[in-house]
Amino acid sequence: MKTLENTKLQELVRARIQRDIEIKKILLADESFHDQVAHVATQIVKSLRAGGKILFFGNGGSAADAQHLAAEFTGRYLKERRALPALALHTNTSSLTAIGNDYGFEFIFARQLEALGKEGDLAVGISTSGNSPNVLRALEAAKSKNIYTVVLAGKTGGKMKSLADCTICFPTDETPRIQECHILTGHLICEFAEEMMFDPQQS
Repeated sequence: MKTLENTKLQELVRARIQRDIEIKKILLADESFHDQVAHVATQIVKSLRAGGKILFFGNGGSAADAQHLAAEFTGRYLKERRALPALALHTNTSSLTAIGNDYGFEFIFARQLEALGKEGDLAVGISTSGNSPNVLRALEAAKSKNIYTVVLAGKTGGKMKSLADCTICFPTDETPRIQECHILTGHLICEFAEEMMFDPQQS
């Protein structure tokens, strides 16, 4: 026998799934989104083939996504293949806390990009608002080193839209739904990159 509480929870589950489906249907019909994902994957492959690496960064849930996507490259996504160089810039807690303490939290990614990034790499900033100061600083640091910059953002792209080389926005301002779009997009990019690099017909 269903309780009132269980009924309300089931309604919430259905509502959230339905909302996610609605947003994904918009993306399914959006050819510019498809083109952007293919473009980013192509830029990543260009960087990796030239000896570059992929640098991911973000805060909170976006940091988790950055770490997740870096792992898809250094481990594997779907194909059994060689490891690909990728880093999530929040994972070295000694660097993170030292830079945050000595220079300020807004520099935690930028300083690491200055140290680790080089021309030919590709930087991916992840921010639901598009306005995170430390991600903005990192994008500025990347551009100063001629590193191609990509942003996964929210509905408007925020300040990052005018700063990054490519900003992928999503048709919602709901943070959880944006994050769900981020990981879908990240997985698509991983799959496209693997296909282009390791499918003989695509080489």
